[in-house]
Amino acid sequence: MELKDKLVSSFMIFENQVDIDSSVHDIRSEAIKTFEEKGFPSKKDEAWKYTSLNSLLKNNYSVFPKEDNSLEFSDIKKYFIHDIDSYKIVFVDGVYSSNLSATSHDGLDVCLMSSALTKPKYKMVIDNFFNKITDKEDSLTALNTAFSREGAYINIPKGKVVNKPIQILHFSTGRDEALMLHPRNLIIVGENSHVQIIERHQSLSGNPVLTNSVTEIFANKNAIVDYYKIQNDSKSASLIDNTFISQQRHSHASVHTFSFGGNITRNNLNFFHKDEHIESTLKGVTIIGDKQHVDHYTLVDHAQPNCESHQDYKGIFSDKSVGVFNGKIKVEKEAQKTNAFQQNNNILLDDTATINTKPQLEIFADDVKCSHGCTIGQLDEDALFYLLTRGIPRKEAQALLTYGFANNVLESVKIPEVKERIHKLIAMKLGVNIGFDL
Repeated sequence: MELKDKLVSSFMIFENQVDIDSSVHDIRSEAIKTFEEKGFPSKKDEAWKYTSLNSLLKNNYSVFPKEDNSLEFSDIKKYFIHDIDSYKIVFVDGVYSSNLSATSHDGLDVCLMSSALTKPKYKMVIDNFFNKITDKEDSLTALNTAFSREGAYINIPKGKVVNKPIQILHFSTGRDEALMLHPRNLIIVGENSHVQIIERHQSLSGNPVLTNSVTEIFANKNAIVDYYKIQNDSKSASLIDNTFISQQRHSHASVHTFSFGGNITRNNLNFFHKDEHIESTLKGVTIIGDKQHVDHYTLVDHAQPNCESHQDYKGIFSDKSVGVFNGKIKVEKEAQKTNAFQQNNNILLDDTATINTKPQLEIFADDVKCSHGCTIGQLDEDALFYLLTRGIPRKEAQALLTYGFANNVLESVKIPEVKERIHKLIAMKLGVNIGFDL
């Protein structure tokens, strides 16, 4: 049986296992119809022109993971940002792990999507926010909606500055020969509130795992959302990450995506400006090798005047790796005085590496300041020669130049411990030991 047919036939079983109200049931039912009609995306779709999922779809994924999902903290400690005090929402094979988590209902909700979807006290929030800003016609988003049961539910009330970061961690144990997961996150940040969130997906075995994740973020007036995605999974794990962000007046939302591992990674990042004086920041660093594949697909929809967006993505590719950047800035007719910037710079360390980059501007207003650009090249030979003449070995010299290349993205990371972790991951990816603080 093909994976599509298996998923469709499993939907009724899934629905019978979940206690939900009729409105969510209707949303799920419509979503599975959309997926059944459209199926998995292919390279015939313009948005997926450079990314094929065919190799992943050959696996016989389990839709319902085995129940034994216990893990010891000592086995997974290294995947946490463990040197900071934080809230933690931890899932193992798609199931919430209470002994590894540290949630809260004390002045804010840092808890579970399953609770929000099933308990009457959350019904008004779910009715107003769940599945409201997703792309209803996207088949993979629809598939997630159909099977959405568990994930992070974060609701920050008005005027709340969250005093410590929130870590969302998804682990797959490999107890299933192949596993498909559909985590669903809903994050609501109230007026004048501020939150920092760190998200990570991590496989603990060599068995194939495909994660199809959807996150909805609502940033209300004057809210600040600071979001970090750390993607350094094993080469048997693949991730499709759909993130949708709705922003209100004077809000600032930033997403930093660090893609270092995994087999195939697809990041769909969508920002929607709902009022004036909004700022959006999208930054990323990708360093991959072997036959890894990372695809960044971004959209910033400027629908109102006097707003800003800043995109800066750096890619470093070696061996037979493939990178894709497809970024779109859309400026509606009403969005006068928009200031939008988009840049994608890439370095190919080997002739066999590939980058496909397509920055786009779609502008319907006439009083705007918009720019985009991309570069593809190799390390500066003159700069490399200069470092070599100072006695620095070639690998370390290449690493220093690479750090300099990615530095402006790292400088905007606001959590020092996250910045330190990213520096270490870059050094590990480059196979060098930098002998000084960065």
